[in-house]
Amino acid sequence: MQVRGLFLLLLMLILLAATTEAGKNKKEKAKKDGSKCEDWRWGPCVPNSKDCGLGYREGTCKDESKKLKCKIPCNWKKKFGADCKYKFESWGGCSAQTGMKTRSGILKKALYNAQCEEIVYVTKPCSSKIKSKSKAKKGKGKD
Repeated sequence: MQVRGLFLLLLMLILLAATTEAGKNKKEKAKKDGSKCEDWRWGPCVPNSKDCGLGYREGTCKDESKKLKCKIPCNWKKKFGADCKYKFESWGGCSAQTGMKTRSGILKKALYNAQCEEIVYVTKPCSSKIKSKSKAKKGKGKD
């Protein structure tokens, strides 16, 4: 009976040592793959095809280089790029002279140290439709 208990204890110690060693190997691999460089310079996101969708961006630091996957949304304003995020005001009134509405955006965040303008202006054609707010509630008051 004691031999069986001793055997089980020895087996548990071997398993514990093996799992601890495996954990160390994974950590060492992660350190080897990681870079010690902290001053990475990242380029713009370059789509794989056309002008939006999945792509990659290249980064360099001293003599090292890396590629990261990235994505440019297809509905994003091409003028600003996908790395510049802006906080926009409400649309202004319609200009009778130009038939356009204008609004401005202030830079909120520049990803990957992108070169972004501090303030941008956007225009769009005025809507020819007149939106009216219905005061009557649909579906209510029917007998």
